Amino acid sequence: MKRQLRVFFALMIWAFSLAAPAASQGLPEWKPLFNGKDLSGWVNVNTDPDTWSVRDGMIVCKGHPIGVMRSERQYENFLLHVEWRHMEAGGNSGVFAWSNAVPGEKNRLPNGLEIQMLDPEWVRLNTKDGVEPPIAYVHGELFGVGGVTAVPDNPRGTRSKSIENRVKGRGEWNTYDVVAVDGVVKLAVNGKFVNGIAKVSQKKGYLCLESEGAEIHFRNIQIMELPPGVTTPEQTAPLLP
Repeated sequence: MKRQLRVFFALMIWAFSLAAPAASQGLPEWKPLFNGKDLSGWVNVNTDPDTWSVRDGMIVCKGHPIGVMRSERQYENFLLHVEWRHMEAGGNSGVFAWSNAVPGEKNRLPNGLEIQMLDPEWVRLNTKDGVEPPIAYVHGELFGVGGVTAVPDNPRGTRSKSIENRVKGRGEWNTYDVVAVDGVVKLAVNGKFVNGIAKVSQKKGYLCLESEGAEIHFRNIQIMELPPGVTTPEQTAPLLP
């Protein structure tokens, strides 16, 4: 854990020290994953042709059917910035990091490390026997799916829950900033780091945006690729054509 913290804080100092001239110096720089005009750089994996569209500088996901759209390329170590808003009460979605982008037979979703995106009304709408699910589930829970394992910073079973509720409600924009390095993921929600997970068993793969039953919008998706680590073939998702 001490080593993970050293890596994390060293990375933060490095990232914030990078300025505009970074490109000319050959240093890591922010690059857009969405150009605001079309879906260049993304591949529809298992949703309908009209599940994903572009409007007013946003990616619009109608939420049906359940499935994902993946990045053309794989990523290993990176900083990710993404802004999102749900348009329906209790909306469900997320981003998959280090994913194989291969849909599961039953749930239509791939493996990877999921970064949860839920509308705050989800807890009320999913109350069972008078008991609401934890609000921490809404605003950025982190967990491995499809056989990918990880060690949670803030355990809720095998998942890692956020320690402060910061997600805004339906129709309001939220910002996620993700640090993903050497199998460690830290998540900032609307300007504050509130969750983390470590020892993710798969630490190189595709990024996926999730369609899971409700309309959601994405904008200003940017990535800063960082130097690679010592990642084995077993820790890498297979390349797709």
